[in-house]
Amino acid sequence: MPPVFAHGRLRLYLLKLLDEAPRHGYEVIRLLEERFQGLYAPSAGTVYPRLSKLEAEGLVTHATEGGRKVYSITEAGRAELADRSGELADLELEIRDSVTELAAEIRSDVRGAAGDLRRELRAAASASATRVGEDDSWKAAKEELRKARQEWKEQARRAKDESRRAREEAQTARRQAKEAQDRAREEVQRIAGQLQEQFAKSGGVLGSLAGAWLGGGTPPTAPPADAAEAGADRASGWAVDLAPTVDPARDLDRLLDRFRDDVRDAARDRGVSAAQVAEARDHLAAAAARLATTFGPRP
Repeated sequence: MPPVFAHGRLRLYLLKLLDEAPRHGYEVIRLLEERFQGLYAPSAGTVYPRLSKLEAEGLVTHATEGGRKVYSITEAGRAELADRSGELADLELEIRDSVTELAAEIRSDVRGAAGDLRRELRAAASASATRVGEDDSWKAAKEELRKARQEWKEQARRAKDESRRAREEAQTARRQAKEAQDRAREEVQRIAGQLQEQFAKSGGVLGSLAGAWLGGGTPPTAPPADAAEAGADRASGWAVDLAPTVDPARDLDRLLDRFRDDVRDAARDRGVSAAQVAEARDHLAAAAARLATTFGPRP
């Protein structure tokens, strides 16, 4: 059987469990067993060394309560979770696939055990019949065989139900992952559109810098009345090469980095006056206030 967790995946999943709530090591083991529907439970020798390593890396910390270590995730641990959110979504799908594989193996083992039991009962019944003929021992052997068949059918039914539930959970997880990816893409597109709109409304220094940066040429010292509209036309294709990912926060950082670098390059190449800096400050403050309203109040 392939390993339940690929290399580095258990480490990531431990961070996820600790991000949900502080937990002690035994509770982490119990939660993992529940997530695998009782088909897999890691040993203490698997979980505790990894918790210690995460603590040594500064991703988790612990406090002693009732003589036991209760582990909590640190800000560095949350940052790693955020950076690896795509891997975490894949991991949830892998766990559901692992449950399906484990259920299939258990079903196969049950079938094999039932077959062995039937053969043993037949051999015992045959030996008994040889010794004493069709007596009560033979009837008892047939009853045991009937019970064994009934038990095998029940175990097969449970394994089939577990496999069906695992498939349904995997389908749900795939649908949720796709929905999350679609929402992230829409959010990034919405933020990019707001940035472009702010370019169009800013005019002045930002409008001229955006026009020069996107369309080339030397920005005029006195922008024409339609500079904002021209800047908006040029800005309509801005940052289209920054394809969105499943992490909206990372996509926003990339957009802001592109904005900063390109405006700074335009100012350095073409020069900027103190008056233009003052005007740029006003426009940037307005853009920051608008985006703060877009993102809503802090939690």
